[in-house]
Order: sequence, then structure tokens, then C-alpha cells
Amino acid sequence: METVIENIPPVKPKWLKVKLPIGQKYTELRGLVDKYSLNTICTSGSCPNMGECWGEGTATFMILGNVCTRSCGFCGVKTGRPETVDWDEPEKVARSIKIMNIKHAVITSVDRDDLKDGGSIIWMETVRAIRRMNPNTTLETLIPDFQGIERNLDRIIEANPEVVSHNMETVRRLTREVRIQAKYDRSLEVLRYLKEKGINRTKSGIMLGLGETEEEVFQTMRDLRAANVDVVTLGQYLQPTKKHLPVKEFITPEQFARYEQFGIELGFRHVESGPLVRSSYKAQKHIL
Repeated sequence: METVIENIPPVKPKWLKVKLPIGQKYTELRGLVDKYSLNTICTSGSCPNMGECWGEGTATFMILGNVCTRSCGFCGVKTGRPETVDWDEPEKVARSIKIMNIKHAVITSVDRDDLKDGGSIIWMETVRAIRRMNPNTTLETLIPDFQGIERNLDRIIEANPEVVSHNMETVRRLTREVRIQAKYDRSLEVLRYLKEKGINRTKSGIMLGLGETEEEVFQTMRDLRAANVDVVTLGQYLQPTKKHLPVKEFITPEQFARYEQFGIELGFRHVESGPLVRSSYKAQKHIL
């Protein structure tokens, strides 16, 4: 009798192996993070590029707690009833950036659909606090969709960070499965609105290996360019736990190179495409 075993994840290829972060700058920042109990998504998310980014003076911070109101199939952040908003958080984040002497900070957050403002007031106050305490630090805000509500997006626009990013995460066909409470066209409209209202650099990211086709990735990139997005990142999806969506395929470096070339031909200002690329990878150069 023949036994058929389905849904066995492919073996992780050698190109996804990373070296442990090293270097004086990394060691210094790691010591400061531990000493002052600073909350960076770099450490809590075990980012493979942490050493490289920290060495260049870039770090990512997550605001509005660590519990999300959405339950996306790819994300390792907890889902449930979020914590009460900490109105001192903007100053705390700004202080962390000052202690770490960060040149370029990326700010991200969970979705806060439980709040009338979607968390946009804390977002705006965080950018302002960072500007006051760290006038030479440039900023990228990796924002949720705020349910597409313009008055919430307007607060981000008013704060005017150098880069505003919102991730598509996947292709149109897979959006309902991968981003359960999100909408493909709503995300595109958010990005288009940000650009129309004067944001200097807009940016988006796509995860690969969830079962998308090459043509679907090409179409998503075309849609982003049609929304006047300046920067796109493409990286390999990795399953956080067994409860999350499985990896359908490990995309080869050669395929990532094809996507990069396609993005350049489409006219993106920057294209970061590779197995270990994450949303904030090389973020400091995307302001240029």
C-alpha cells in the first residue's frame, strides 16, 4: 500500500543561510539595546539583516504594542485584544533612537482597527518626537492601511517622513488568503493617495514563495508603478510557525534577479530583490 504525504515543506536552500552579525557597531548597539531594554523589531523579529543594517546606523522600531487586531496568515505577531495606548511611547521611541545614535529609523506598527484613529495620532506624535530629539535622523514609516480612511492617512502626510511605506505583501489572487482583513485595491489606493498628497518617496514590499506565479508578480509590480510607487522590495516568505501559511516554494537568487531587472525597466527608483530582503533592507538609501 502506497502512502502519499502532502504539504511537506521544501528543504531550506543554502542561499537562505546567514552569518551571525558581527562588527564593532553591531556589538555597541546590541549592548545598548540590552542595557536600556530598547524595543526594536530587528531583535524581536530576529531579522537576518540586523548586523548589516545596524552597521550602517539603521534600525526598525514597532509602536502601538505587540498585539494586532488582524490575523494575517503570514505574520508572527500575536492577534487579539491590543493593549491600552501608551501616550508616552513617542518620547520613548525618540529616546531610544538618540541612545542608539541611529542615522535612519524605520517605524512600523501593528494594525489597530480597535481605535477610531487607527493609531494615526500616535504615529504622527512619534514622528514629531523623533524630529525634536533627533533632528539629523531621517525617517521611514511602514504604515498599516488605516482602513483607507483619508483623515488618518493625512496625519502621516502632515508629519512628512522622508519615506512612507505600505506593503502589498502578495499578489492579487492570494490577498484574501494571506492578508485576511486587507484588500489589494485598498492598499494600492493608499499608496496612490500618499503620492498625490505630496509624500516624496513611497515604497511597498512583496513576499514570494506563497504560490504566486511570475506573471502575477510582474503584474503587482506594474500596479505599484501605476500608483507612482518609487521603491519596491521583494523577499522570500518564511513560515513563522506551523500554524501559519506554508512555504510553497523557495525562490532562487536567479529569479529574484529577474524581478529586479523587471522593476528597473518599469522605472522604480530603487528595487531590492533577494531571498533575505525584508521591508527595511537598505532603507537608508531609499531617501535618495
